[in-house]
Amino acid sequence: MLNPAQNPSANEDTTPYEFPGSKRFHEAADRALDHYLKPNALTLRFHKPSTMFQVAPEQDSESLLVHACESLAQASLMTSDIAAYIDLPQRRTILAIHQIIMLAELAVNRVLDNHEIPQSPAHN
Repeated sequence: MLNPAQNPSANEDTTPYEFPGSKRFHEAADRALDHYLKPNALTLRFHKPSTMFQVAPEQDSESLLVHACESLAQASLMTSDIAAYIDLPQRRTILAIHQIIMLAELAVNRVLDNHEIPQSPAHN
């Protein structure tokens, strides 16, 4: 059995990631993460999303889902085609992306299958 002096996990003041410059490294990493993951209020107040490409607000959900499904099918086909011409290990990456696209396509198809089209009132 190891005594606390021999067992590094028993000493709570150390971390396996410490080295002579680790404090400065961790502070720099925290600043970098905060910059990207925690934008300040000033940045958020003046940030306006681009309206160059936007979906028309009057588009119905079914049309948007059909378009998403078709886009995913095309992306799936393109990644499959690209994978045939690429060597390992990049092929594995492309095939992983292909699988993610296929799973998203399955989910959108399921939503379309479950989506009920509203019936317009019949005119007599």
